[in-house]
Amino acid sequence: MQPQQIYDFSSDENSHKWRGLFVQALRKVQLQVHPNLSAKEGALQHIEELILQLLNMLCMAQPRSVQDVEERVQKTFPHPIDKWAIADAQSAIEKRKRRNPLLLPVDKIHPLLKEVLGYKIDYHVCLYIVAVLEYISADILKLAGNYVGNIRHYEISQQDIKVSMCADKVLMDMFDQDEDIGLVSQCTEEPSSSGELTYDDLVRLEIAEERQYLRELDLIIKVFRHHFLFNNKIFTPQDVEVIFSNILDIHELTVKLLGLIEDAVEMTADGSPHPLVGSCFEDLAEEQAFDPYETLSQDILSRQFREHFSSLMARPTVGLYFQSIAEGFKEAVQYVLPQLMMVPVYHCLHYFELLQQLQEHSEEQDDRECLKQAITALLNLQCSVERIYTKHLPRRKPGEPMYRLYSRQVRSKQLAIKRMNEIQKSIDGWEGKDIGQCCSEFILEGALLRAGAKHERHNFLFDGLMISCKANQSSRLPGSGSGAEFRLKEKFVLRKVRIVDREDSAEFKHAFELVGKDENCVVFCARSAEEKGAWMAALVTLQYRSTLDRMLDTVLQHEEQAQPLRLPSPELYRFAVHDSEENIVFEDRVQSKTGIPIIKAGTVVKLIERLTYHMYADPNFVRTFLTTYRSFCKPQELLGLLIDRIEIPEPEPTEADKQALWNGDQPMAAELQRFRREYVQPVQLRVLNVFRQWVEHHFYDFENDPELRGRLEEYISSKSMRKWVESINKIIKRKMQTQSNGVSHNITFESPPPPIEWHISRLGQTDTFDLMTLHPIEIARQLTLLESELYRAVRPSELVGSVWTKEDKENNSPNLLRMIRHTTNLTLWFEKCIVEAENLDERVAVFTRVIEILQVFQELNNFNGVLEVVSAINSVPVYRLDHTFEAVPERKKRILEEAVELSQDHFKKYLAKLKSINPPCVPFFGIYLTNILKTEEGNPDFLKRHGKELINFSKRRKVAEITGEIQQYQNQPYCLKVQQDIKRFFENLNPMGSLGEKEFSDYLFNKSQEIEPRNCKQPPRFPRKTMYPLKSPGIRPVRTSTSGTLKGHPVPLEREPPHKITFRSIAETEHEISSTASVPTSPNTPTPPQSATSDLISVFMEQDLLYLMKHCEQCIW
Repeated sequence: MQPQQIYDFSSDENSHKWRGLFVQALRKVQLQVHPNLSAKEGALQHIEELILQLLNMLCMAQPRSVQDVEERVQKTFPHPIDKWAIADAQSAIEKRKRRNPLLLPVDKIHPLLKEVLGYKIDYHVCLYIVAVLEYISADILKLAGNYVGNIRHYEISQQDIKVSMCADKVLMDMFDQDEDIGLVSQCTEEPSSSGELTYDDLVRLEIAEERQYLRELDLIIKVFRHHFLFNNKIFTPQDVEVIFSNILDIHELTVKLLGLIEDAVEMTADGSPHPLVGSCFEDLAEEQAFDPYETLSQDILSRQFREHFSSLMARPTVGLYFQSIAEGFKEAVQYVLPQLMMVPVYHCLHYFELLQQLQEHSEEQDDRECLKQAITALLNLQCSVERIYTKHLPRRKPGEPMYRLYSRQVRSKQLAIKRMNEIQKSIDGWEGKDIGQCCSEFILEGALLRAGAKHERHNFLFDGLMISCKANQSSRLPGSGSGAEFRLKEKFVLRKVRIVDREDSAEFKHAFELVGKDENCVVFCARSAEEKGAWMAALVTLQYRSTLDRMLDTVLQHEEQAQPLRLPSPELYRFAVHDSEENIVFEDRVQSKTGIPIIKAGTVVKLIERLTYHMYADPNFVRTFLTTYRSFCKPQELLGLLIDRIEIPEPEPTEADKQALWNGDQPMAAELQRFRREYVQPVQLRVLNVFRQWVEHHFYDFENDPELRGRLEEYISSKSMRKWVESINKIIKRKMQTQSNGVSHNITFESPPPPIEWHISRLGQTDTFDLMTLHPIEIARQLTLLESELYRAVRPSELVGSVWTKEDKENNSPNLLRMIRHTTNLTLWFEKCIVEAENLDERVAVFTRVIEILQVFQELNNFNGVLEVVSAINSVPVYRLDHTFEAVPERKKRILEEAVELSQDHFKKYLAKLKSINPPCVPFFGIYLTNILKTEEGNPDFLKRHGKELINFSKRRKVAEITGEIQQYQNQPYCLKVQQDIKRFFENLNPMGSLGEKEFSDYLFNKSQEIEPRNCKQPPRFPRKTMYPLKSPGIRPVRTSTSGTLKGHPVPLEREPPHKITFRSIAETEHEISSTASVPTSPNTPTPPQSATSDLISVFMEQDLLYLMKHCEQCIW
């Protein structure tokens, strides 16, 4: 029964049935082909539209059986994608007997197909159709993911899908897409595009270059060489040796070099200006590992290679054999393979240039020496290869592109765009879209004779177009108005033409054809066989690159399936247990820049496994883990786990392996080699990297436990990875010297610190030091220096797990407690100074002096100091002094009000200020402690999954984010001079004397009532206690001086420069933190005196006190 009309997927009646049906399944397909990338919703919706278009095409043939669908695929799909799609669909039907192997929703599509076709089809036919759709969607996503990886992005967009498909003739033919996609906008920003590349840029680009080069070598070995080896009736071992020389040695060297460079980048020390890769090249150069390049250059550039290759390709049996493999494969072997074999020669010459560039840009003396030694060791090889190259090949013109199978995404796209624009400007009569809108790369140019034309044409080849031009004679005449060098004759869109090789004849020599879809053809003739070879190599590469890519991907996939990475038995090696919801859980999202999964919870063994994962490095996880691990694991236990992790047993042989070994074979040799290369070596490196990060950033674990340090030193001394072991030992030695000699404060600033300001008290008169006798500027400066020192001394380990509130707080959080106690003492001292000034004039002068100190705190970006003053003035004994407040000048009141506003509305203004300032600064520590306590209280330590308790690492990550923000401001010191006497005065402040907490609180309140009784109209009169003048010296330095910061005087808050540091506001995460605590909504309401006052009273503003008191009532006292 035929349907009455053609089914329209996009109609209002039908579209809602299909819209979104595939999107979630396509996301799973994307994660299957590119697990480290993500895809935007729009990209998946676009692929859904494409596969609906494909489904419509398959259904138009009215299929009733699997055979009908297969015939439709063979007729409509381009070769060789038809063969692979059919193979996948057949495999899906076979696997159906056991389980549904597909990700796309077969069960939902099956009933809908009845509407499309007008009749019910067998489930197996539906399964076959869906399998074809899934194969094509995976192919599109794989292609787009490769493109996104090349431009160093981490998310696939709809535009990425379109752009990558434009470069793939097979998919463009399948979907017959004529839409021009602008490629220029897709060019990624290259590093240092506005100037010279840095060392770091060179290394990063070289890694990308090596990976691309390794893929070209894989193509030579696993696709081309494989098919030579496969048919030993046609090709002898000598044929293979002559054509492929020692390409296997080159491949082995490239894998080794890439691994060394990646390891060097991963192990870059934090204090190093850039990765140090000189030793990678030096070690290999001293081993003479690059020598195979000389042998290959001699072989590939020799006459014997050219003659032997030509004679082989002239045999009819050879041509027929390659034609049977895939469409265009014969042409690829004949023209692309010789050019591909030249790539290692070019790459070797590239190494010599790279080493010179790295030596020029290196900032490390040892690295420069390594590079110098490598250059010296490779000098003979360089001379030899350059001599061979210049002897057999013409000198390459500057800027002339050398042959590469893949677009060199790792080099600057701006140069390519510039070159394409220059060519377009040189062509008179250009019409249509710019070259840069349909091409991304210039490939080749040269003269060709077009059949039927009188004169030679000058042709330009791009990755999407071939442009044929005639020399513009008029441009050469004096006074000619046109400056164009060429006149456009023809344009050929490469995806719409076929390249056909032509044998030499009496009519045409060195010729090839471009055949359009309408079978019209254009014949071009080159001047020589060499020129024809160059043109054919470039054209065939562009025509069949996607086919060759798919052939290589298929081989790599089959290799992986045939020889999966075999791990030790979980009984022998606990880190080899498979992932399951019982041992590890991941967040729904991935890291935005790397695509690495984010761990939500896991067992300690699984966390250690991921900390040192063999497939990728995760620096963010390493930092977070080392910051927070003490909340679920002791340092000795962590060291033991890491040692267990690095001691990896080899996989045990199976029964079949044992039988083969008994027969004298080596069945596991290749598997063990892969196991050591892909599992053992990466894990060992990453464990050593964790050791290095541990001693570099958390050496206090080893300071407090000499046994732990001795155990680590003893263990790493037994390891053979010399460079990394030396790196760790150097850090330990440096840390030990710092521990014994004390922390060095020898910091060089651009300008000298300002001189010390004195007021009534002078140098040496320590007995007279007080709030009114010291200069307010110097009080603020010395307090800022002291508080900066205290702030910078706090370690992350003192915060994680809220250990400062627990029993062993004195040992676990000594620096944090010092900061809390200082803040409390200073706040109480300010209160005491105000209420003990009985005389109103003295009290107003003291109050005003405190506000002046606050002003200088503001200028120095000492927010902790600002909020100490606010806390003192908002305390009950001071806040109730109405007559004192009335006597304070209005300008000072406004300054105080502005400071009070910082703490209002969940510190909204304070957080905005902190974002906008330049360090150095002293942030308010209380807000960090509040948020850590809320996170600890509102999130469980463990998550239950299938009856198992997993460590809630998501909670630890939130805490680590807060400690990371604290650390952001711990690096920049103040350019101020310490005055030891004043520093000691504030370090030894003891406003409470011998009184207890309640007695002192009562004393302040009673004193406040004494000097201003409740509801009094006039305060009592008291005599002055001091004889010195009350007038302030002001807060402008007497002498012209530089600032208290690194560059220039810190400006007032109203006129601060733009921020230079990244700061993720804690307030933004507060909504994500569940908490059962209630927070008062009126932060400025005075709290009556109470005996529960603790050292936290001035660290936390009133709005946080109620929450914190239940946790910290006994925190300090």
